[in-house]
Amino acid sequence: MRRFLTLSAINGFVAIALGAFAAHGLSGRLSPRMLQVFETGAEYQMTQGLALLGVAILTNQWPQSRALKISGWAFVLGLILFPFSLYLLALTGLGWLGAITPLGGLGFLVGWVALAVFAFKQV
Repeated sequence: MRRFLTLSAINGFVAIALGAFAAHGLSGRLSPRMLQVFETGAEYQMTQGLALLGVAILTNQWPQSRALKISGWAFVLGLILFPFSLYLLALTGLGWLGAITPLGGLGFLVGWVALAVFAFKQV
């Protein structure tokens, strides 16, 4: 639980900080499209970080659940690959970074499926 809770808190902090940076520091410096890409990264980082918070809370009650562990680590992987590939894409314009983003999305999907498996088995 402690790892997922800590990672969730760090992600929340980073999402707020980078969202504020986008709103106040990047407006006018990036094209509207690239600013939207950056903001999408912050939005997904926050929402999926909250999903990780939920997994952390559940892990406290069911610490031996394999499905929760898979869910949590899949969310962590997604939280690294998805938003940060978008941040870097927006800031650098390197189009190949967009190929990494779906891998992060896949991490999110695996996290949600594993959470559903947990719910089906436990609740």
